[in-house]
Amino acid sequence: MCVMCNPAFADAFRNYAFPSRRQILRSAAAATASAFICETATSAAAQAEEASLQDLANRFDQPSLPRVTIFRAREIITLDPDKPSTTGVAVLGDRILAVGSVDELQSVAGGQPYVIDDTFADKVITPGLIAQHDHPLLTGLTMVSEIIAIEDWVLPSGVVPAANSPSEYRARLAAANAKLANPVELLVTWGYHPVFHGPLTRSDLDQISSTRPIIVWHRSAHEFIVNSKALRAYGIDAAFVADLPAAAQKQCDLAEGHFWEGGMFGVITKLLPAIATPDRLRRGLEFVVRYYHANGVTLGCEPGGLFSKQLQDAQNAVLSRADSPFRFYFIPDGKSINAAFPDTTISETEKVLGWGEGMTAMMPGAIKLFADGAIYSLAMRVREPYSGGGNGEWIMEPEFFARAFKVYWDAGYQIHVHVNGDAGLDTVLDNVETNMRRHPRYDHRTVAIHLAVSQKDQVERMRRLGVIVSANPYYVRALADAYSKDGLGPERADNMVRLGDIERAGISYSLHSDMPMAPGQPLFLMHCAVNRTTVSGRVAAPDQRATRLGALKGVALSAAHSLRLENDMGSIVTGKLANFSILEDNPLTVDAAKIKDIPVWGTVFEGKMRPVV
Repeated sequence: MCVMCNPAFADAFRNYAFPSRRQILRSAAAATASAFICETATSAAAQAEEASLQDLANRFDQPSLPRVTIFRAREIITLDPDKPSTTGVAVLGDRILAVGSVDELQSVAGGQPYVIDDTFADKVITPGLIAQHDHPLLTGLTMVSEIIAIEDWVLPSGVVPAANSPSEYRARLAAANAKLANPVELLVTWGYHPVFHGPLTRSDLDQISSTRPIIVWHRSAHEFIVNSKALRAYGIDAAFVADLPAAAQKQCDLAEGHFWEGGMFGVITKLLPAIATPDRLRRGLEFVVRYYHANGVTLGCEPGGLFSKQLQDAQNAVLSRADSPFRFYFIPDGKSINAAFPDTTISETEKVLGWGEGMTAMMPGAIKLFADGAIYSLAMRVREPYSGGGNGEWIMEPEFFARAFKVYWDAGYQIHVHVNGDAGLDTVLDNVETNMRRHPRYDHRTVAIHLAVSQKDQVERMRRLGVIVSANPYYVRALADAYSKDGLGPERADNMVRLGDIERAGISYSLHSDMPMAPGQPLFLMHCAVNRTTVSGRVAAPDQRATRLGALKGVALSAAHSLRLENDMGSIVTGKLANFSILEDNPLTVDAAKIKDIPVWGTVFEGKMRPVV
């Protein structure tokens, strides 16, 4: 069992952002690691000169010591600046005992038994890749829907091709309807985007079918468009909309069958029982396990999933299994908790810490809030209006956001904030600065998530305030061409996700897919950040490209840092969990255009080899 899942550790985590390495090492590793640490920090020449080192190893020459596995690799990328590359790593149980060449590790083993494993002798080992911000429930449900999206989706079952025009989208939608033999069976489709596929309304869907409910789930997953049959079947009428909060009512258009942002959150309670049937949930989550493992993931995290114990239990039923090849953490949705329990927000938040089990856990001392709308919906709050007019939408109105932010800040929480537009980012930074001036906190690590549109002055302000970034570099690839013409204009579209400026400013940044907002493939995210090539093949804002090392850290060490787990994972150093991703090539040296194509052999997860099958 991971120490992070221990209730006693959870209590400590809430009070201390940085548990020491002594606190997190397992006793088995701690009993023997000191000899290896001392020895492998010394060069071969120094070993010959210092007899005391061998004397130290001899003191551990005990037949009762457990056997160590030394993995040999073509290269091991450690992300440890003191030893960035080597060829051997010694593992004891689920922890890293020592790092160095195989010869070095053998020479300091003394009498402790060990075995050399050459399974990875011709492969490259990196720290275990981290899916820093993904949505397993949304991923599962969208991937088992009828996918008609703006890009190809490469799935274990095959490639689902893109729909590239309004006519192609409508033809695919009609074909999806036609292949369902039962005229009243629900049709759920995901991937629609009006910039690519043209307008779509309730009446358009009524023409497809008046007998079956049709739910069109927007590519952003922040909007629904439904037909009249669906409205009737699921009880969404004028009376229901009138009972929603005022802000949500403004984001509902019953006549068009369109619900977005707050309106979407309002009607999802009606639609979810149809979308998330037990069978669809199980099939979708089993897909998640296969997909993430195939892409080298050893840890996943969802900040701000739907606030439902029932849905969490459904996810646990699959993701918590003992044979899962990764652990998955969940960060509670502070928007929903604060709205429902404004006077007891913290105590209610702490109640959800017991919702995880087995290989899943709620992340103690962390919370998710939402600023502005989704990038795929062009609902970001922007300083300058969109080319078609308007400045975007709020998910949490600024007053509501400020209230919730203050409550969680004062309780010492790390706050992860969904924010996409530069005006949205202004609001987030204003709240950080106000609360820092009122109640200073050291290393609060407030995370600005997504960061689609930002400005240079905001980068400097983030650096000064100690805000870190979780960025989605796929936005540039998927949207820069289209949004240059429709929505943002060339300058804002090309400079989305300005990782070059962020990296030069020394701001810690991680990369995420927000799956299903982008493919949940860490190497692909690294590829997008390093190359910034759009779907047309051009390079958008070359000066905003990330370095390869920065991008690799973004899916490993910096991702762990953003979750306050860097003492336990993210690099290959003594004492951390033995989580490795096994690759066929080196993402730091392979042709930059081929980073996304590096095959994944599998992983070592907490000391155990897990090949992709």
